[in-house]
Amino acid sequence: MTTTRGPCPQCDRGPKDRALAVTTDHRGTVSFCHRCGYTSAEPNRQPVAIRATRCTMQNRPDTLDDSPPLDWSLTAERIWRRTVPLRGTVGAVYLQNRGCRLPPADSDLRFLPPHGVFPPSLCGLVTDAATGKKLSLHFTRVAPDGSGKAGTDRDKLLLRGHRKKGGCIRLWPDEAVTTGLAIAEGIETALAAAHRFTPIWSTIDASNFAAFPLLAGIEALTIYADNDEAGVKAARECARRWRDAGREVHARVPKQPGQDVADIAAAIRARRCA
Repeated sequence: MTTTRGPCPQCDRGPKDRALAVTTDHRGTVSFCHRCGYTSAEPNRQPVAIRATRCTMQNRPDTLDDSPPLDWSLTAERIWRRTVPLRGTVGAVYLQNRGCRLPPADSDLRFLPPHGVFPPSLCGLVTDAATGKKLSLHFTRVAPDGSGKAGTDRDKLLLRGHRKKGGCIRLWPDEAVTTGLAIAEGIETALAAAHRFTPIWSTIDASNFAAFPLLAGIEALTIYADNDEAGVKAARECARRWRDAGREVHARVPKQPGQDVADIAAAIRARRCA
């Protein structure tokens, strides 16, 4: 019998958290959190390493967990049920301070109120871009007054152990998509670009951006790319696939290296408020 310790998937307090005990013997694996009481059992399976899945400030996840990812889970469903509509929250204030346009009420971007040690957060439902199947959740932790991000080392992160590949955040619902669609990497970038074009979705990171699938009925795709090496490369790859399939593609890239549309929108807002 072996026992390892790590962060709890339900009340996680960071990568150094050791509240969850994972015990494995010949019968299988049992997990128990000594803080919140979370339990799970997996019969006749080998122990899996407990690792964190996080996003950098550039919205590019650094996945350290090599175990097979989940598509959806009870934990994800419980968190999503705690979210509330975005408008009227500090999440909306944060987006407006970034020069963003707020998405419609039926968007897959909502607000997660503060809970325990966790600050208020934007919560995006990650769904398969092609099928719409629920995959994971994406969090952007914000300051209590919405003046900016929360200022932690994990202000942007994905739900641990869940699939991100092939996913997107539908900032406008499928019903709003007719023959044209726009995509951008980050949520803020997409919502800043929404002042110019909707409907628009966030692909979360450059890898999903590059692999964004051909969607039936979409005749024209508008791409808002970050002006960095990964962003430009991803945009070119995505544009090539869509053009090769006979689709119309419009690419938009900021002139200044290192910028995205959200940076430009925030700078314009700052000048107006000065």
